[in-house]
Amino acid sequence: MERKSPGDYKVIKKYFPFLRFGVQSAFAFFCLLVGYRFYRFFLWATSDGDFVPRPPSVEAFLPLGALVSLKRFLLTGHYDRLHPAGLTIFIAALVIALLFRKGFCGWICPVGFIFNLEAQLTSRFHQTWHLPAWLEYPLRSLKYLLLTFFLYLIAWRMDLRAIDGFMRSPYNLMVDAKMLLFFLHPSAVAIGFFAFLFAISLLLRNFWCRYLCPYGGLLGLLAMVSPFQVKRKSSSCIDCKKCEQVCPAGITITSKETVRDAECIGCMECVAECPVPDCLTLSLPRRKRIALFWLPLGILAVFMTFYLVAKLSGHWHSAIPVELFKKMYRLAIR
Repeated sequence: MERKSPGDYKVIKKYFPFLRFGVQSAFAFFCLLVGYRFYRFFLWATSDGDFVPRPPSVEAFLPLGALVSLKRFLLTGHYDRLHPAGLTIFIAALVIALLFRKGFCGWICPVGFIFNLEAQLTSRFHQTWHLPAWLEYPLRSLKYLLLTFFLYLIAWRMDLRAIDGFMRSPYNLMVDAKMLLFFLHPSAVAIGFFAFLFAISLLLRNFWCRYLCPYGGLLGLLAMVSPFQVKRKSSSCIDCKKCEQVCPAGITITSKETVRDAECIGCMECVAECPVPDCLTLSLPRRKRIALFWLPLGILAVFMTFYLVAKLSGHWHSAIPVELFKKMYRLAIR
């Protein structure tokens, strides 16, 4: 690869965080639009209002159902016809992790964006805590314990008969409505939990993503084999720790030559923040350095490819008739 000039480096440093914020904002806005359209569809189904088509993308918020669908697909070769968009998005996230680290977390996930935005808005008023290793690693293990629990129940215990029973169950047919009702009418416990997450994230940045999200834990394990890596040139490092201050995952970058950490979300903000040219670089095997922009381009290309292939092949829209959705949703609100 052609070596970039110091001027090119300064341009990357200045604009790359804005690129990530822009991409995250676009996906977050899209999720809000999807949520609104799904709410309109729900109103039609439960109160005979104006019809609005059900947006398939709402299934992105059903990751456990997608895990069940993925196991069924691997066992039978039959793609989920009830919530196909959810399965498509789930597989896309897994492939992105294999190729581009936890890029789904760092560039697409709206939950990650919300907590990242919280950190950006409050960082000028206080400093977040950096936990000692003896406490950091046990806390990180919580999401892997949750992941192990779900994998045990779904990947290990559920046989094909149980999977088919779950997929035909009334719960699976109304699960998106149940999710909507959960957010429209949260319980006191749910409100307290959300308040706790936002409060603790003021002290420990991205608490949910770093310590509790089992979805991110799964992507992190796959990301360990990703060819994209952040490399640090120790001879150039001035130990300013600016890279660690901006790292959303709290990785101790200055203690590593190569960042292979499962917590790395591929945001590349550490590389963009580093004041020393060529000290931190994005690299591939047998290449000293590649341009930062290849990572988000790759992430978006994989995600959009899965969407287009699913759309064109008929694996995006649910095969459930709208009248059946109406019947199930009315049962959900009883």
